[in-house]
Amino acid sequence: MPVIGLGTWRSFDIGEGYSERSSRTAVLNALFDGRGSMIDSSPMYGAAERVVGELLSTTEHRNSAFIATKVWTEGRQHGIDQMRRSKELLRVDVIDLMQIHNLVDWRTHLSTLRDWKEQGLIRYIGITHYIPRAFDQLADIITSESMDFVQLPYSIAVREAERQLLPLAADNGVAIIVNRPFDGGNIFGAVRGKPLPDWAKEFGCESWAAFFLKYLLGNPAVTCLIPATGVISHMLDNMASGLGDLPDAEMRQRMVNFIERL
Repeated sequence: MPVIGLGTWRSFDIGEGYSERSSRTAVLNALFDGRGSMIDSSPMYGAAERVVGELLSTTEHRNSAFIATKVWTEGRQHGIDQMRRSKELLRVDVIDLMQIHNLVDWRTHLSTLRDWKEQGLIRYIGITHYIPRAFDQLADIITSESMDFVQLPYSIAVREAERQLLPLAADNGVAIIVNRPFDGGNIFGAVRGKPLPDWAKEFGCESWAAFFLKYLLGNPAVTCLIPATGVISHMLDNMASGLGDLPDAEMRQRMVNFIERL
């Protein structure tokens, strides 16, 4: 799987306006032109699933997409109904990755997801959360259940995942999708108006976004990052971050020390 994907939270929850639709189509084209494939969504994200499905149907890259979405409700039948609706909105017969969003009624949905995977309706199963205090529960599930993916928050400013969950997932053969790689945009506040350190050029950094994304990609446990954006320049910058050299462990510590001193 290519290391840079696309999140759709907020950024693809849009209306029918031409300007909004054309900008998101450009973002999708940038993803595929950069040899990316992962698009992550959820019923929680408003119109995002529908917008992704509609826009992909107009591009030549439709068959290149790795579609990930989530089940986000309680109850077996409600979960089935929601996942069927997601397939309709995304315009796919098979969803590449179905995830249990924020562990809502996860035991119930996991049974359904296993059935769907056996039937070929989904390819992979995952669990997600967006806050570090859920990491203990994620860890318990990873060690007790057969899981393909775990999606979790991780950034240079929020590094709790490094302590246990990333090594645990790697040891159990679970792929890791990183959400909130920019900590919801908060980490840009600390560096606004400040130049990149000269030594960042050693691993091909030309922007703060690349600095933050390459820090995460330098961790060998990480499979894919899914920064959300509806802006073409940001998407191009994100995709470029997946190319070239990555910082080693010593350099990654230097990056942390630099940010913490700001």
